[in-house]
Amino acid sequence: MSTPTRPDAVCVGETMAVLHSAEPLAAGASLTLGTGGAESNVAVALARLGHTAAWVSRVGDDPFGRIVTDAVAERGVDVSGVTVDPGRPTGLYVKDTAPGGAGVLYYRSSSAASALSAVDADRVWSFGARLVHLSGITPALSAQAAALVEHLLTGHSDAGALRSFDVNHRPALWPARAAAHILLDLARRADVVFVGRDEAERLWGTPTAEDVRAVLPEVPTLVVKDAEHGATCFSGADAVFEPSPEVDVVEAVGAGDAFAAGFLSGLLDGLPVRSRLRLGHAVAGEVLRSRGDTLEDPPRSVAEIREGGPVSR
Repeated sequence: MSTPTRPDAVCVGETMAVLHSAEPLAAGASLTLGTGGAESNVAVALARLGHTAAWVSRVGDDPFGRIVTDAVAERGVDVSGVTVDPGRPTGLYVKDTAPGGAGVLYYRSSSAASALSAVDADRVWSFGARLVHLSGITPALSAQAAALVEHLLTGHSDAGALRSFDVNHRPALWPARAAAHILLDLARRADVVFVGRDEAERLWGTPTAEDVRAVLPEVPTLVVKDAEHGATCFSGADAVFEPSPEVDVVEAVGAGDAFAAGFLSGLLDGLPVRSRLRLGHAVAGEVLRSRGDTLEDPPRSVAEIREGGPVSR
């Protein structure tokens, strides 16, 4: 593996091939091939926002693995930390999300990324990034993948990287009763945590943002997202709420990753908390208006937010 250049952020986790259609699969609809993964979505959005980002994962030695890796690389992300596994397949999921469809269907059991383990931590640290971003999807893949996330949230980084963790509970991968304690423990180890108010209530019985803060008091920066209502950032004893702008939603998949990328972009740029939240909303809104999981073009409001100017709602 060649020595990577130092990126602003390294994002670690599974990216899968995605099959989706405009009509329900049961109706015999044709499928379009794409890619999707929470952590690489963040890496791509950060790259689109002008940062340097890398993605660390494992893919199968198959066409899907090559398609996934090429797609992430073509969007400006360093993929030198991706390992090809000759014995396990690349994960796949199907978006049957048209009215009457079956929803999101995962085919990722025993995938290449499920073999991620603490051994992969050296590749993550070798980048010397300012930020390492993880999510609660990875620990649901396997016990050894969970060990990697725990190690990255607690292990030593020579670069002193900030650790970012998006709770990102996926009920289709593991039920709340199995995930709740593990995700809470992992979140408590991070420097920056993102969690949806609804998923926090499902996991920990916390109906308000303040209740979430009460179970995660030690996290330096906690962001609680409340869908169309807004997001609250807790930093120490301070709390800042920023309402969500109105958006004509086409599809919600990937919006949480986009929000995280916008907020982290502001963090990397040293912007104040309210500007970070506004960036999160702006980037999420762009993804909400499309059928894709990833940010293709930064919204025009990004420049205004970074400069501290007026933001149209």
